[in-house]
Amino acid sequence: MRTLRKNLKILTLHAHLNENNHMEKIYTTLVEGTKAYFKRAGFKRGVLGLSGGLDSAVTLQLAVDALGGENVCALVMPESGVTSSENTKHAVGLAEFLHVENFKVSINNYLVDYLTVPWKQQDIALANTKARVRANLLYNYANSNRALVIGTSNKSELMLGYGTKHGDLAADLLPLGNLYKTEVIELAEYLQLPQEIIQKPPTAELWPGQTDEEELGASYKDLDMILSKKDEGEEVLIEKGMNPMTVRSVFKRMRDNKHKLEVPFIIPRS
Repeated sequence: MRTLRKNLKILTLHAHLNENNHMEKIYTTLVEGTKAYFKRAGFKRGVLGLSGGLDSAVTLQLAVDALGGENVCALVMPESGVTSSENTKHAVGLAEFLHVENFKVSINNYLVDYLTVPWKQQDIALANTKARVRANLLYNYANSNRALVIGTSNKSELMLGYGTKHGDLAADLLPLGNLYKTEVIELAEYLQLPQEIIQKPPTAELWPGQTDEEELGASYKDLDMILSKKDEGEEVLIEKGMNPMTVRSVFKRMRDNKHKLEVPFIIPRS
């Protein structure tokens, strides 16, 4: 029995070391890739929106490690009455801990004029406007300080089209764009980011009480399982025992939102 426990302990240790080596390779690739992109583009400074959530926290750490804290700026852009004070506190606290210049800019005043448009606005339009106002602020800073906008979207969100066109999907570089959400969580653990950030429910906070997984109808673990096997096809995944409703929802989202990642269509000349 003692030998069995010892062997199990060794196997667990090896698994942990292999996982760390895997994450170290991913981390190195993302940091070096960010450095190379900025050098190729001829920029030194980057700016990103910091929400207090996991994706932006990981992106901030990668940006600091790639560019140096003195070359990174974080905009914390809460909406009073919707954004939780906890998220704002976590965002500002992380930026200060990493010695990154940060500005807290409430978006409420920028939203007021949209209430006067001469047509009835749908709730989705109002929600997307918030994301686009934040993108405008990021690019305003970027243009004013010769910086590039570093986006925070992950591969799961991109594949599902879970983001706002010209809003949070607007960026010059997406360091997490090839990592599923579950991989971002693993990377956050590897980077030893605060557990209070890692463990909080993901939310875009576009309206009070909103959470990503509730809106998407499944956990990121289940979504990533489907997304990573999408090439097998919708019906095959259902035959293998995956939840039919979730599978069909994922494939429908991918079809309906494919346009979000495409450049504007240009009609060819005859």
